[in-house]
Amino acid sequence: MSSMRPENQSSVSKFLLLGLPIRPGQQGMFFTLFLGMYLTTLLGNLLIILLIRLDARLHTPMYFFLSHLAFSDISLSSVTVPKMLMEMHTWQHSISFVGCISQLYFFILFAGLDNFLLAVMAYDRYVAICHPLHYTTIMREGLCVLLVAASWIISCGSALLHISLLVRLSFCANNVVTHFFCDLTVLLKLSCSDTSLNELVIFLEGRMLLFLPLAIILGSYMRIGTIILRAPSIKRLLKAFSTCGSHLFVVSLYYGTLASVYFLSSSWDSKDIIASVMYTVVTPMLNPFIYSLRNTDIKQALEMFVNRVNLFKWKSLNPLIADKSTVRYMS
Repeated sequence: MSSMRPENQSSVSKFLLLGLPIRPGQQGMFFTLFLGMYLTTLLGNLLIILLIRLDARLHTPMYFFLSHLAFSDISLSSVTVPKMLMEMHTWQHSISFVGCISQLYFFILFAGLDNFLLAVMAYDRYVAICHPLHYTTIMREGLCVLLVAASWIISCGSALLHISLLVRLSFCANNVVTHFFCDLTVLLKLSCSDTSLNELVIFLEGRMLLFLPLAIILGSYMRIGTIILRAPSIKRLLKAFSTCGSHLFVVSLYYGTLASVYFLSSSWDSKDIIASVMYTVVTPMLNPFIYSLRNTDIKQALEMFVNRVNLFKWKSLNPLIADKSTVRYMS
């Protein structure tokens, strides 16, 4: 009868997250720091989404993809940072088994979505520079929606695959997660079951879904570089940099920190945790600034948005005068 027992039952009902390697006396300082970074991530990315939504000049494929990247960045930070902040504030480091699995699912989903959206944006930049005359016909609305939908579907499928294999495992005694969130590789080390299938899937599927978008990005920029170098000029170089510079910087930041976590280190230590903080906290916070500081369209949309807000406030404070001068102000 013992052979009839399901093997996917786990005696562990919760996990203990060790969190960041921070001294007790520094908890308050780091809590304030990460809270400020998280709020900046929320406000910055929400502002990007709002500006793209309100300004008709930003209803183009590039900004369509950027709005989805901003949403994905908000979601990726929201999966890990609020829990980390709560642990710092309350000293409660436990997370339920279901909560841990849910956190891991959404982390894989939005990390993968970021990965694919960066590849889609690289392809968009390739078409814009290498096929400018056919850009509107190639990057039509239907194709843009299809590319984003495919990114969501593949990311969801990847997350479901890893979670389905993980819940089959047993966690018998050790429930201490040496991280600030439920990371897949750390959880596999805690299992008392055979994890060879999980590791094989991570090696094959994980690397395929990582290197395929990376290959698209590298291929797009190699092609862009080839086109530019055929007839090099300062004007073309400046135009290419203004078009691709922000995206290249984000790609370098994202893949650089990701590689340092999963490929360049042999053991999980404080350096890996710092790198994880980079791509789960810092990169989503920096993306709105990177994409807006050198972007004239975003700056103009922000200026128009501020003017609208000021006009609304002015009309609220001066209801009798506003009706007579609104037309002149808007013109």
